[in-house]
Amino acid sequence: MGKAHVYGFATAEKVFDLPVRFDMDLIADANLPLAEAARQGFGFKRATANWRDLIDDPHIGLVDITAPNALHKEMALAAIAAGKHVYCEKPLAPLAKDALEMTEAAEAAGVKTQVGFNYLMNPMLALARQMIAEGELGEIYSYRGVHAEDYMADPAAPYSFRHDPAGGGALADIGSHALATAEFLLGPIASVFGHCQTLIPTRRDSAGNLRDITVDDTTQSIVKFASGVSGSIEANWCASGRTMQHDFEVYGSKGALHFSQERFNELHFFSSSDAKGRRGFRRIEAGPDHFPYGEFCVAPGHQIGFNDLKAIEIAGFAKAIAGDAPEPFNFRAGWRIQSLVEAIQTSSAERQWIKTEPAV
Repeated sequence: MGKAHVYGFATAEKVFDLPVRFDMDLIADANLPLAEAARQGFGFKRATANWRDLIDDPHIGLVDITAPNALHKEMALAAIAAGKHVYCEKPLAPLAKDALEMTEAAEAAGVKTQVGFNYLMNPMLALARQMIAEGELGEIYSYRGVHAEDYMADPAAPYSFRHDPAGGGALADIGSHALATAEFLLGPIASVFGHCQTLIPTRRDSAGNLRDITVDDTTQSIVKFASGVSGSIEANWCASGRTMQHDFEVYGSKGALHFSQERFNELHFFSSSDAKGRRGFRRIEAGPDHFPYGEFCVAPGHQIGFNDLKAIEIAGFAKAIAGDAPEPFNFRAGWRIQSLVEAIQTSSAERQWIKTEPAV
């Protein structure tokens, strides 16, 4: 993910007319050889094995965090206390209370923040939200969202930081994307009913020790939006054969939408107004008419990629730093998603509907 961020900064600077300039000055890693290799590979000026060197350096104005989840809070709070802007990969923190502490610290300090939810930067998602808001689907009946991958499907896959009981699991790791997309399209989720399952009860760690797994491998949740619409959200990191199924379906009285991250330069639209015998989902292909696709390529159908979504995210954050626009997805938005994750986990444990924290 650190590599994806570096590519995103490099691309954003060349594709967009940014109001601020990002200077790749100092990079930190777990040890000096790793840091030096990253410095040479990515074109940074300096390297360090101590991340606090970024905090203590008065020339550093923005700290970008792509370390393991459990380290986000300490690093972000230190950067905020030093008056630096912070760009942090998701999840913001393993626990909602920690994410809220980070949020309130940033707001009190007046620094700009960004959490890495770059799937939301896709022009096709912006188009879907516009079509929903403008009534092209009519009255919204229901929603279905899923984020499924297979990187934990092998029982022999080792125990990792993603299995940490403090906040790991499929729902927090990838279900957070499905939750963010659902609220991006249909607004706040007001209540949830969840069911979390552990499919592989033990895994061996790097030392060969057998560790009990208590986090979810898959979670299904029924959700009720504040608008009254109901739907479902699923997270699954044991979905054999799926490498990136970040999908949604929206059904309404006049039509429907379907999207899959596996072909994320496409949005599929069904209109009930089509003549009988001519009905079916039509493909809307991403092109220059869908801003900011045209900044990357002048021709439709040539497609943008994952790192381009990072560049769009960074360009939006640059505008926020300059004071020209709100932050695309700040720490408060990141806290919101973590609070939804914990509401679903609580629901699963208590076997009852849980009202979510009010959206801000």
